[in-house]
Amino acid sequence: MVTMKVDFSSDVNTSEEDVFVFPASFAQQRLWFFDRLEPGSLQYISPVAIQLTGALDVPALEESLNEIVRRHEALRTTFVMVDGQPVQVIAPSLRWKLPVVFVRSLCDRDRDVQVQNAIAQETQQPFDLSQGPLLRTKLLQLDEEQHVLLLTIHHIISDGWSKGVLVREVAALYEAFSQGRPSPLPELPIQYADYAIWQRQRLQGQVLEAQMSYWKQQLSGNLSVLELPSDRPRPTVQTGQGATQSFGLPTNLSEQLKTLSQRENVTLFMTMLAAFKTLLYRYTRQDDILTGSSIANRNRAEFEGLIGFFVNTLVMRTDLSGNPSFRELLHRVRKVALEAYDHQDLPFEQLVETLQPTRNLSYHPLFQVWFSLNNAPMPALQLSGLSVSLLEVKSNTAQFDLSFDMMETPQGLIGTVEYSTDLFVPATISRMLGHFQTLLEGIVANPNQRLSDLPLLTKSEQHITFMLEKEATFNFDFALTL
Repeated sequence: MVTMKVDFSSDVNTSEEDVFVFPASFAQQRLWFFDRLEPGSLQYISPVAIQLTGALDVPALEESLNEIVRRHEALRTTFVMVDGQPVQVIAPSLRWKLPVVFVRSLCDRDRDVQVQNAIAQETQQPFDLSQGPLLRTKLLQLDEEQHVLLLTIHHIISDGWSKGVLVREVAALYEAFSQGRPSPLPELPIQYADYAIWQRQRLQGQVLEAQMSYWKQQLSGNLSVLELPSDRPRPTVQTGQGATQSFGLPTNLSEQLKTLSQRENVTLFMTMLAAFKTLLYRYTRQDDILTGSSIANRNRAEFEGLIGFFVNTLVMRTDLSGNPSFRELLHRVRKVALEAYDHQDLPFEQLVETLQPTRNLSYHPLFQVWFSLNNAPMPALQLSGLSVSLLEVKSNTAQFDLSFDMMETPQGLIGTVEYSTDLFVPATISRMLGHFQTLLEGIVANPNQRLSDLPLLTKSEQHITFMLEKEATFNFDFALTL
């Protein structure tokens, strides 16, 4: 155990006891180095906004947050350098104070704008990984029965799965504390630091060699950059500036895609990834396409209830040569995905370090486009006396040229596109989303069509094309009569 000074902000109180120091996980190590290269980067700030309607017990909510911070060491963790490497520094205890900010407006529209501005302001405040805390909380009070809870967390101590854990625990603890009952949650069997130690001990020798051997073979040869047509020339150095657009697929189309997946003995993720690859192929005519995807990487029961940075990145390399049918492409994607899952334990950080891809500050190494499908969406919250909903949080950063993040809901598939504003304007992304839906409709109608034959243009674009062709034919016929 090492004694170190940890200087937290005024919203929390840390004890004067010794802190505990553990090695960082491989994923944490990579984000820490990124933060050193670009101090104050906003790319890895992850917000959650929860709207609470009804009579809110603010002290019970604050106590719920304190209990979560007590339960999860990751939320008491900061990072410092020891012998040239980042380590986790865990404070033994913190006392959390929930700031309440009053948002007053006579007009609902103005109030919504103020809420979005408050969310944006939170995401524009960088974290100091060496000081912490790496979680910020704020309660916006709109009126006596309208509140918004903002939870802003750095990715180095959290991931998408962790958000679900956090929201579920807030709900369970608030329900108990607001009624004067003790915590209903069992103590956690392990902590994230245990995972970091286990990961480093496991990934050695033959295990590491077998994992690395597969990925070196899979990513051998020339790894081409995906050249999507863009509205602006690619900058010499990525700025990380971005924007988002949300979309949803019709319920009927979503069900047809699930049916197709079952019929072809593939997962819905594989079907959607194959469709996304088809879209990229039609846009670029490149037949060797690499995309990034995430995997929860919580392959032990003890990891499932933890808040922490477990998620790993998998590179999905697909051969689209020969203009295959969609059905054939789907089974190529299935094969690649299953092999990737079998070798998911190798941290992406180690893969990049070993492969040493050509470094260029204008694009992301190995892949430039991301696709994910979340089939375990954020849990629905049920709280006594409160109506609870999640607010959409818009991003103004982009880690990749283009990211499609989709989610299954009872109403159908929904998604968010995060894109680099260095490259694309909003209208281009809107057209792309229209093309994606048209493509999906063509796929479920006839998956035996070759990729080049699948429909892409929307109905309005088809109408415009028809009218232009009709006008051209008329002008040609008229010219012949002269």
